[in-house]
Amino acid sequence: MLATLLLIVLVLIAAVTDATRREIYNWTTYPGILAGLMLAAIGLIWEWAAPESASYWQTLVGWQPLSECIAGVLICGLLMLLCFVFFGTGGGDVKLLAMVGALLGLEKGLEVLLWTFVFGGCLGLIILIWRVGLWRLVARGSQLLVGVLTLGIALEPPAEERRELQMPVFLGPCAAAAVAAALWLR
Repeated sequence: MLATLLLIVLVLIAAVTDATRREIYNWTTYPGILAGLMLAAIGLIWEWAAPESASYWQTLVGWQPLSECIAGVLICGLLMLLCFVFFGTGGGDVKLLAMVGALLGLEKGLEVLLWTFVFGGCLGLIILIWRVGLWRLVARGSQLLVGVLTLGIALEPPAEERRELQMPVFLGPCAAAAVAAALWLR
C-alpha cells in the first residue's frame, strides 16, 4: 500500500534525523500529514463517484476514511501536545505522531503512540542503567523509598542526581519501531 510505504519512509527519515541531529524536521512531518488528509479526501470523493473501482484502488493506495484520518491527526496530535506541555517532549515528536495518525487512522495511530511510549520507556531505562549503574540506581531508589515510608514525604534528590536523571530520549526511533510493531501485528 502506497500510504503505508510513505509512512515507513517518513518515519525512518525522522528516526535517523532524531537519532543523529536530535531534530524531527517539518519537511518530514507536514507533507505526511497533508498526504494522509489528501488521500483520505480523494478516497472519499472516489468512493462517492465510482464505488466499484474505489474498493480496488483503496487496497492498493491504502487511504483511511476521512473521519479516521482527521480523528487520528487531532487525537494523536493532542495527546502528544499534552506530553509536550507537561513532560517536555519535542515539538517534532508531536507532529510525527500526528502524521502517524493521519496515515494510519485513529485506532492504529493510538496503537503506535502507545508502542512509542513503551519503547521510549524501555530505552530510557536502559540508558539510565547504562549511565548510572544498576546497583547505584537500586540503592538510591531504596533510600528514597525508605524515606517516603518512614517520614511520609518524598525526599528531594540532590541537584547532581537530578541532572543525571534528565536525559533525552529520542522518540523518533521509538516511533519507527512502534510503526513496525503495529504493522507487523496487523
